[in-house]
Amino acid sequence: MIVMKFGGTSVGSAERIRNVADIVVSRLDKGPAVVVSAVGGITDKLIESSNVAVNGESPDEHLTFIENKHHEILRELGLDESLVDDLLSEFREVIMGIKEKKEADVKTMDIVQSFGERMSSRIVAGHLTKIGHKAFACFAWDYGMITDDNFEGAEPLKSSFKVMKEKVSGVDGIPIITGFIGKNEDGEITTLGRGGSDYTAALYGAALGAEEIQIWTDVDGVMTADPRVVSDAQTILQVSFAEASELAYLGAKVLHPKTIIPAMNKNIPVRVLNTYNVDGEGTVILKEAGKSDKTVKAITAKKNVIVLNITSSRMLDAHGFLAKIFTIFAKNNKSVDMISTSEVSVSLTIDNDKDLDKIEKQLGKIAYVRVEKEKAIISLIGEGMKCTYGLAGKIFTALGNHKINIDMISQGASEINVGFVVDSAAADKVVKLLHEEVFG
Repeated sequence: MIVMKFGGTSVGSAERIRNVADIVVSRLDKGPAVVVSAVGGITDKLIESSNVAVNGESPDEHLTFIENKHHEILRELGLDESLVDDLLSEFREVIMGIKEKKEADVKTMDIVQSFGERMSSRIVAGHLTKIGHKAFACFAWDYGMITDDNFEGAEPLKSSFKVMKEKVSGVDGIPIITGFIGKNEDGEITTLGRGGSDYTAALYGAALGAEEIQIWTDVDGVMTADPRVVSDAQTILQVSFAEASELAYLGAKVLHPKTIIPAMNKNIPVRVLNTYNVDGEGTVILKEAGKSDKTVKAITAKKNVIVLNITSSRMLDAHGFLAKIFTIFAKNNKSVDMISTSEVSVSLTIDNDKDLDKIEKQLGKIAYVRVEKEKAIISLIGEGMKCTYGLAGKIFTALGNHKINIDMISQGASEINVGFVVDSAAADKVVKLLHEEVFG
């Protein structure tokens, strides 16, 4: 069995859904279980509808767009336009309830965001059935995806995996599973966080003991850099689980950061493929990748990060000071991406400003804090770097020659990542420069 995940662009129109169906049918001998995202752009529209309603404004324009988009796809596929009408009606009721209350908490927002995948799974299953292949829309919560209560970032319960396997294996046809969503033990809808459809695919792949997890997207696999920034970026044929994890967390947008974990735990290959280039090899992610003649596999940029510079003379020869700092971040459920320390200061990065004022105030009780916004983390990633001398010198000499200022430097503990911070406005220039230096 294989698990195949198709993202929003892959199911964004009737034409793309036909293409998805062709890909799935071509792999029927592998016993595919299919995971789908919402139709491209719909999740944003669902959220916008809620935001408008919270402000007490009419959401009709957004609701009409969502309804028309799905009806248009159904019509072009020759399917009954009423296939998703019950879900559209339910969504309208939810939005009108938000408008009346003028509020939407995290529980409500998870309900709002769940409708995209529910509708797309029905459409994809409907089209496959129409062309002669029995398929079923499987809402993930009915197929074992029972999670904890962490709305907007839920995790499946350990007990879910056995049920996932039993339920999906029992489908008499092709299961089309909703990505991104689940329910807690109280029956409340939860989401796995934005990009969670990749994670859903990996979780089902692990539960089913899949031969391979395929992530179908709109690029030719994992690239040496973002192809929208570097026009001659190359596809990497193989990367290790360790390299892929670093890439996902540090800005490569091909994979959701959590995707690698379930696959790595079960040693299941993850293959990243392009629905616009079906014959392409893509990238395969393995426990151990084959040897490469390139020291660096890829260069990433994670933009719009925030740097906190924390300074205090009390750090000098003090025990437990760092613990105090990170306790504050832990209490506020805030992850740190990069850290650099000296005798009396700590510099670290976070990727959004949620609860930043609260964190800054709490840190201010034990140290002086300076916040710098609009920064970017540039990372060079590759297992070969741990055995290569002079690479850092080459990198920083090139940046110095182009008068690019560096705010912070960190050597990854994994020894496969060298990262540094620059202004967000300079990020694309830096990636292009270093890509030419490394791969040119």
